[in-house]
Amino acid sequence: MVDYFEFADDLGPSKMVAIHEPSSDLKAILAIDNVAAGPAIGGTRMAADVTTEECFRLARAMTFKNSAAGLPHGGAKSVIMADPGMAADEKEELIRAFARAIRDLTDYIPGPDMGTNEQAMAFIKDEIGRAVGLPREIGGIPLDDIGATGFGLSIAAAVAEDFCDVRIDGARVAVQGFGAVGKHAARFLAEQGGVLVAAADSKGVLFDAFGLDIEKLSAIKEDGGSVMDYDSGKKGKADSIVSADCDILIPAARPDFIRADNVETIRARLILQGANIPATANAEARLHDLGILNIPDFIANAGGVITASVEYHGGTQSAAFAAIAEKIEANTREVLEAARREELLPRTAAERLARARVERAMTTRRFHS
Repeated sequence: MVDYFEFADDLGPSKMVAIHEPSSDLKAILAIDNVAAGPAIGGTRMAADVTTEECFRLARAMTFKNSAAGLPHGGAKSVIMADPGMAADEKEELIRAFARAIRDLTDYIPGPDMGTNEQAMAFIKDEIGRAVGLPREIGGIPLDDIGATGFGLSIAAAVAEDFCDVRIDGARVAVQGFGAVGKHAARFLAEQGGVLVAAADSKGVLFDAFGLDIEKLSAIKEDGGSVMDYDSGKKGKADSIVSADCDILIPAARPDFIRADNVETIRARLILQGANIPATANAEARLHDLGILNIPDFIANAGGVITASVEYHGGTQSAAFAAIAEKIEANTREVLEAARREELLPRTAAERLARARVERAMTTRRFHS
């Protein structure tokens, strides 16, 4: 396990908790990064191979995301170390065990993430009385069903038209991670004239220069299939989507997909970061050198947590979409204008914006994080 103090700084993390319950075989990590603005909202991920350091990096991304969006919440992330494809009854028991283990950590509000969904959040809410991204039947705004994060990505893309030579109408779109975020991003961009030419999941990648049928592909995924089950197009290894011949690339799966060893192969001219921390720092610097506009994760993909906050405070789905459009449009524009004006990496401008807001929140609290 990585030493907590190797990555602790003036913002956090406030708490790093390792959880082990032998009776249920529960192993989990919770990183509560900073709660100066309010109780931390962050996803509960289920994956077998997430490290403590990665969990912290994801929590810090949530701190910046919530801060940049002007939400009264800090950032956190939790990871249940298990195979998300396990039997449904076993998964329910593991999620309920996790919920009981974090019952007293009341400055953390769980939400859905990779490997979990609205039903998982319902189990957590049933156990401890707090969660967001709940099913509609119990008062939630189902983030995956409405495509909140994908909608936000389309808003960021529209702003980016003023800062690069990519226009959504006619743009060729490639989505790495054609799931809850990626499929909706493709759909919202298609409504503005974009064409999905490549889609990847863990099984492989599907290419079609003439365009893929988003609804058909989504139906395959909803039935438990893979993009590889689509009945036409060219197929290949999943990671090869990084070099897809496209205008817009959306990494919407695991961290560090774009790295020094593949960044030179990217042909897209605009990257919308649908996943959290989908590119390494050196890769982002190289994207800037190559003239590829790269909109950072916590600016572009904040639609889900904005919706979660609206839900937590009793708002409606229509209020959530209005908040997403307003906040992501304003923040994307502010970040890209600062990056252009001061010749900064977009992430540098974004982190400066978010950090300043966190630090202002910290001055209002006796205990800063």
